[in-house]
Amino acid sequence: MFTPQTYMARRDALRREIKSGIIILPGNNEASFNYPANTYHFRQDSTFSYFFGINQPDLAAIVDIEEDKDILFGNDVDMDDIIWMGPQPSMTERGEKVGIKETHPLKEFDVYVKEAMSKGRKVHFLPPYRGETKIWLSDITGFPVSQLKGEASIELIKAVVKLRSVKSSEEIEIINKMVDVAGLMHTTAMKMAFPGIVEQEIAGTIEGIALAKAGPVSFPVILSINGQTLHNHYHGNTLTEGRMLVVDAGCESEEYLLASDITRTCPVGGKFNHRQKDIYEIVLKANMNAIEAIKPGIPYRDVHMIAARTITEGLKALGLMKGDTDEAVAQGAHAMFLPHGLGHMLGMDVHDLEGVGENYVGYNDEIKRSEQFGTAFLRMGRKLEPGFVITVEPGIYFIPALIDQWKAEGLHKDFINYDIVENYKDFGGIRIEDDVLVTDSGVRVLGKPIPKTVNEIENLMAG
Repeated sequence: MFTPQTYMARRDALRREIKSGIIILPGNNEASFNYPANTYHFRQDSTFSYFFGINQPDLAAIVDIEEDKDILFGNDVDMDDIIWMGPQPSMTERGEKVGIKETHPLKEFDVYVKEAMSKGRKVHFLPPYRGETKIWLSDITGFPVSQLKGEASIELIKAVVKLRSVKSSEEIEIINKMVDVAGLMHTTAMKMAFPGIVEQEIAGTIEGIALAKAGPVSFPVILSINGQTLHNHYHGNTLTEGRMLVVDAGCESEEYLLASDITRTCPVGGKFNHRQKDIYEIVLKANMNAIEAIKPGIPYRDVHMIAARTITEGLKALGLMKGDTDEAVAQGAHAMFLPHGLGHMLGMDVHDLEGVGENYVGYNDEIKRSEQFGTAFLRMGRKLEPGFVITVEPGIYFIPALIDQWKAEGLHKDFINYDIVENYKDFGGIRIEDDVLVTDSGVRVLGKPIPKTVNEIENLMAG
């Protein structure tokens, strides 16, 4: 938990962004695993945690603009709670740790909100994403569950995006630590990536590292020799010589809920063959060219296009693509090999703030989302600002179904050599991802270096 002053300053900044009314921020409840008393690991709502910092279920908070006060709602424990969980701080004590003077039982949250609505006051809330929270907000506000997203406060969404997008030095320090833990996860995966190992053994081992060194994984581990499937959560394959292992994994801080998100790709057995090395070097160059281009004021969509042109040039050199590079990228021919965006915001959520609406985070009135296949999946397109933490994750994938479809439809025949591409349909995919901070003058890659050149990976795996 940060200091009380940190949370007070965050709430004061929020107040300056909202003109009138009350801001309601429900925390998360426990979610049952298979019966009511057996729950998933508790994870607090990120925005509640950002402004109120308390990592426990069954809380809610209100920021009252006109009354210029913050109120925390939650129940003190009773003897049954103490028997099962031990002594717990009182709500008054919890409030003091985050600079809150006024606390009330949770049942009074509903009363406060309904009274404000009866007086015609504006009630600001974010789009809810959990079923229990949707039902709760629907009961309080009277809006049907199906209408809650549309009734969410655009003013509040934009304010929260503005405040949470720029990371403080305290936050950056914690993200750095999470990247270092992710580095250990990835180097461990590389050392295990040998023929005969089942993917599940590696996935379980690196998730254990996250739990032992930080908190839980920041998203379900993506780990597969079938890297052509972008988010492959199946871990039942046995590693074999000649395959590439894509590992996309990170962790988050148990207390602060700040995340890392790193991807590395290594050859099963520890040695790149000629074909693997050729493709890998293109992705690595795209990763490094993109990072080098990052600075305040540049639209991240432009950085994405730098990566796209690098990939196109590299594939042309191998005979997989042809024609004018700029025209190929403009028409979207590269997207058969890179059918996703270059990266996204990173912070308390691994896709930071996207729960409030992806376009509010990555786009604005100046830069709109593309509708072109591939580029349409770019989550972050707007101009970069100092304090943004973003991912840089280019890739090259050979997706047989996509290749077959484009070939049958005759798409981009002027730019893709389908006869040569056919020979790569058994290849899989490669992705390389780093987490970076936009600084006042440029960019800084966060965390200690994690092996990503061919030599670095081969030397690590040989050791």
